Amino acid sequence: MRLAFMGTPDFAVPSLAELIASGHEIVAVYSQPPRPKGRGQKLTPSPVHAFAEAMGLPVFTPDSMKAAEAIDIFQSLDLDAACVVAYGQILKPEVLEAPRLGCFNLHGSLLPRWRGAAPIQRAIMAGDRQTGVQIMRMSEGLDEGAIILSELMDIHADDTAASLGDRMAHVGAALWPRALAAIERGGFTETQQTGEPTYAKKITSAEARIDWSRPAAEVDAHIRGLSPFPGAWFEVEADGEPVRVKALMSVLAEGEGSAGQVLDDGLTIACGDGAVRLTRVQRPGKAAQSAEEMLRGFAVPVGTILSGPRSEGSAFSTRRGL
Repeated sequence: MRLAFMGTPDFAVPSLAELIASGHEIVAVYSQPPRPKGRGQKLTPSPVHAFAEAMGLPVFTPDSMKAAEAIDIFQSLDLDAACVVAYGQILKPEVLEAPRLGCFNLHGSLLPRWRGAAPIQRAIMAGDRQTGVQIMRMSEGLDEGAIILSELMDIHADDTAASLGDRMAHVGAALWPRALAAIERGGFTETQQTGEPTYAKKITSAEARIDWSRPAAEVDAHIRGLSPFPGAWFEVEADGEPVRVKALMSVLAEGEGSAGQVLDDGLTIACGDGAVRLTRVQRPGKAAQSAEEMLRGFAVPVGTILSGPRSEGSAFSTRRGL
C-alpha cells in the first residue's frame, strides 16, 4: 500500500519499522518539528524523524497540520492510507479524508477508557490491572473512532510507564500488517466504542507531586505511572532550602508512621495507609540513581517528614517526627 506515517516519540518508531519491513511504500513521514534539547538547546529531530531519515524516507515537519499549505501537500500524496502513532497534532477532516481508505491510529488503551494524551500513565496511576493496544479508524472526535483490531495486555505490579510503553510499542507495531491487510481487502468489521469514556489528561507538574497521605498502593502506582517522565516528586530540605527529588521507582513496604515520615535508612516512607520504599530517585542536575547511592552523599535522616501538597503560597517546611 502507498502510505504516510505520522508519529513523533520513541513509542512510534517500532510501528514505522514494522511498516517498512512489511514492504509497504512509505511515501512520506510526518513528525513534530525539531525542538531545542540539552544544555546547548540544539534543535534536535524527534525519534521518528531521526529514524525515518536514517531509512532514507522523506520527512515533513509542519508546525501545524491545520495550515492550508500542509493540507494541500498531504492531499497531493495520493495515499491509500495514513498510519498515525502518537503524532501530537489534531488532524482536520480534509486530512482524515484524503487517503483512499482513510487514516488509522494506534492507541495505547482499551477505548473508550483513557482517551487522550497520557493513556499509559493514567492506566498505571489508576491501578488498572489490564490495558491494551488498539488500531482505530480516526474521526474528528478525540479517540472516538471505531476499533479495527485490539490486543489485550496485563499491567504488571512492577510496571512503569516506560516498561509498559515499551511492550505496548512492540505489540502495537505487530498489529499494523494484519490491520492493513484486512483494510485493503475489506475483510474487517469496525466495532463502535461502547461504555462510559474516561480521559487521560496531560500530566501537570503540580499533579506529579507525591501526596504521602494517600494509601501506599496509590502512592506506588503514582510513582510508577509517572516514571521516567515527568517523574513523581517530593521536596526535602537541604541546607535550609527545599530540594525537589524525583521518585522513579518504588515497592510496597512494611512500616507505620506519620504520612511522609522517613522510617529507616533505606528510604522507606510512611503513607496514609502502609508504606513504600523508594528504590530509584533523581536529584536536580544529577543522573537517576538507586536510593542507596543517593543517600551516600545526600542525607535524609530517619524521622524526617517529607513534604506533601501545599496550598498556594504556603511556606516549605520539613520537620522531624517524634
